[in-house]
Amino acid sequence: MPAKMTLSSHRKQVAILGSTGSIGCNTLRVIEAFADEFEVAALGAGANIELLAAQVEQFHPRVVSVGDAEGAERLLAELRRRHVDPLPRIALGLAGLVEVATCEGVEIVIGAVVGALGLLPTFRALELGRRVALANKETLVVAGELMTAAATRSGAELLPVDSEHNALHQCLRGERSEEVKRIILTASGGPFRNASREEIEQATPAAALRHPTWRMGAKITIDSATMMNKGLEVIEAHWLFGSRPESIDVIVHPQSVVHSMVELVDGSIIAQLGVTDMRHAIQYALTWPDRRPSLLPPLDLAALSRLEFFAPDFERFPCLRLAYEALRAGGTMPAVLNAANEIAVNAFLADQIPFGGIARLIEGACAAHTPQPVLDLETVLSADGWARAWTTERVSEIAPG
Repeated sequence: MPAKMTLSSHRKQVAILGSTGSIGCNTLRVIEAFADEFEVAALGAGANIELLAAQVEQFHPRVVSVGDAEGAERLLAELRRRHVDPLPRIALGLAGLVEVATCEGVEIVIGAVVGALGLLPTFRALELGRRVALANKETLVVAGELMTAAATRSGAELLPVDSEHNALHQCLRGERSEEVKRIILTASGGPFRNASREEIEQATPAAALRHPTWRMGAKITIDSATMMNKGLEVIEAHWLFGSRPESIDVIVHPQSVVHSMVELVDGSIIAQLGVTDMRHAIQYALTWPDRRPSLLPPLDLAALSRLEFFAPDFERFPCLRLAYEALRAGGTMPAVLNAANEIAVNAFLADQIPFGGIARLIEGACAAHTPQPVLDLETVLSADGWARAWTTERVSEIAPG
C-alpha cells in the first residue's frame, strides 16, 4: 500500500475570522462535511469563549485569536478542562486576527468578522496572495480600492460569501464583461417592507430584529430593516465586479429564492436560485472553481407558489439612497457612511434614537464630510474614526419618540 499522505499535503488549510458568528459556524459545518478536502488551521473570535473552546476541541487549529487577555485566560482554562492537547497558540485583539489571517500554510481565509475590524486582517491576507472568501461587507465598502489593488498585485482570489454577490459570481461565470448590461441585487425588503413611513420611524428594536427570511446577527438584521445592507452591497458589487453605480440595481424579492441576477446586453436575464441557507454560498467559495454535491435539500420549484419582485422605495428607506450617493462621491465617503451607520445602529439598539434616526445621523455625517482620495489604510481609518466621533457626539440630539 502507498504511504499515507499527511493532512497538509491533500487538505486545503482554512483560517476563519469570526468563527463563532453565523458565517463562521456555518463554515465549520461545511468543512466538517468535506473533511477530506479542508482542515482548520486558525480561528479568530471575540468574546464567545465557550463556543470557541468547543470549536478548538473539534477542529484543533494551530492558532486562535480572542478579544483580550481575560478572554485568553478563560479560553486556556476551558481547553485544559476539556483536555485539549496540543493547545493552540492564543493571540489577542486585532493583532491576533492578523495572525490568524496570515497563519503559515493557510490557503483560504474566511472573512466573517463584523464591521471595520476585518479591514487589516483581510488586507494582509490579500497581500500574501491567499484566497479570501469575504462575508464582511464593510471591508470592501470602506477600502474596496485598496483591497482589489492588493489582490491584483498578489494574484489573490477575492470571492464573495454574501448570498447576493455569491449569486452574481455564479451568474457571471463565462460571461464577457462587455456583454453585461447591469447586475441586479435582490433584497428581501426586511420586516418593514409594507410599513408606512410613520410605522418605520417609530419601530422598536424588537420589531426591527424580526427578519422574515434570514436568521442573522443583530447589526446586519437592523441593516436589512433599513435596507442599508443592500446599499452596502451596491458599493461592494462595484468593487467585486467593476460595475458602475448606474449599472447596479436593487429589486425587492420577498421570497429570497432568487439571490441575484445579471442582465445581458441582448435582454437575457440570468438568475441564481437556491434554498435560503448560507452553507451553499460558503461551499461554493471554498470549492471554487469546482462544484461539489451539496448536503442541503434541493430547491423544490414545484412547491414555489410565486416569485414576486418590487421596486425599492427610496423615500421610505433613505439609507439605500445614501449608499448610492456615497458610492458616486467616492474616496473616503463610503467609509464615513459605514462608520456612521455602525454608530447609529448601536444607538438604536440601545434605545437612544428612534429607528428613523439611523438614516438622519448617517445623512448628517456624510453631509459634514469632504471626501478624500483613498491612498492607504491610514486614510480610510482616519475617515472612519472621524465619522464615529461625529456621529457619537450627535446621538443625543436625536431623541427617541
